[in-house]
Amino acid sequence: MHVVTGATGRVGGATAAALLAAGAGVRVVVRDPARAPRWAARGAQVAVADLRDRAALAAALDGADGAFVLSPFDLDAADPLAHAAAVADSVAGAVADAGVPHVVALSSGGADLRAGTGPVLGLHRLEEALGGTGAVVTALRACHFQEKVGDVLDLAREQGVLPVLGGSADHARPQVATRDVGAVAARALLAPPARSEAVDVLGPAISEREVAEVLTRALRRPVQPVVVAEAAWVPALADAGLPPAAAELVAELYRADERGLLAPRGDRVVVGTTSPADTVAALGAVAAVA
Repeated sequence: MHVVTGATGRVGGATAAALLAAGAGVRVVVRDPARAPRWAARGAQVAVADLRDRAALAAALDGADGAFVLSPFDLDAADPLAHAAAVADSVAGAVADAGVPHVVALSSGGADLRAGTGPVLGLHRLEEALGGTGAVVTALRACHFQEKVGDVLDLAREQGVLPVLGGSADHARPQVATRDVGAVAARALLAPPARSEAVDVLGPAISEREVAEVLTRALRRPVQPVVVAEAAWVPALADAGLPPAAAELVAELYRADERGLLAPRGDRVVVGTTSPADTVAALGAVAAVA
C-alpha cells in the first residue's frame, strides 16, 4: 500500500493516478472530505488529514510500504517559511511515528542550499527533517514546472503579454510537466532504492520566448515576452496578487535561478518528455471549461 499526500494537487494527483494505473494499492490523503469520492471511485482508499496535524497524518500513513509527501508553499501565510517549517516537521514526525520505510518527497533544485533560494528553503527543511526519520528518502528535486504559465494565461490571452522575471527571454531553462514528475514519483515508490538519494527531475530546455511562441499558436493571437527589470519584480508579483512576504520570497527564487543556484546537484537526473505545447493545450482546455 502506497500513501499519497497532496492528491488534490497536480503532482500528488499524477502520482496517485500512475500508481493506480500500475495496479498498486493506493491510499490518498485529502484535507477536504468533499474531495474523497473522486478517488474512492477510482479504487483508492481515502484518509482525511491536514499536513500540519502530525497525529492524523501518522494514522493515514499507518501500514504504508511507501509514501509520497510534500510541503506546499502557502502564499497567504503571514510567514511562509515558518509555515513551511511547521509542515515539514509535522510530515517528518508523522513518517517517523508510522515507521514508513520509504518516502518520496517533492522537492526542488536548490534544496541542498541553506540560504538565498526563497521558498525552496522550506524544501531544504523538509529534506533535512525526513533525513532524521530512519526512512529511505527519495528527494525529487524538480526544475521549474511548465504549468507555471497557467498563472499568466489570462494575461497572455487578453493582452498578448508574457512577463519574464529574468535577465533574458532567450535563456533556455529546463521546464518539466507535473505529470512527468508524478510518473517519476510513482516509479520510485514501486521500485524503492536501497539508500536515500536526490533525483533531479528536469524537462525540455525552453526559453520564455519559445513559451510565448507556444502561447501564440495555442491562443491564436500574438504573445510577446516582456522582460521585467529586477527592481520591479516584487511590485509586479504584488500586482499579480501575492502578499508582500510571498512576493519577496518568489523574487528571491528568480534571483537564485539567475545565479545558477537551482542547477542540478543531485545523485542522478531524470528528464521528462512532455512538451510545453502539450501542457499549454491542457491548461487552455481547463481554462475554457472553467
